[in-house]
Amino acid sequence: MKPFAMKSRQTERLVALVAIALLLFCPPLIIVVDRLPTVSVGWLPLYLFIAWTVVIGLTAWLMEQRAGR
Repeated sequence: MKPFAMKSRQTERLVALVAIALLLFCPPLIIVVDRLPTVSVGWLPLYLFIAWTVVIGLTAWLMEQRAGR
């Protein structure tokens, strides 16, 4: 019965990761970041790079935990 509980928890974490990714890349938030005062290049490319790195890192971390068990 324990493996089912682990799969359920893993599924919940993956659903939460998808929700976080959807929130990070929702158009209203991207518009807010795009309209921030710029120094030279702008904040949007930096935000997109960091957000995408966070999503990939969290996905790798969750999948690595799953493979280890």
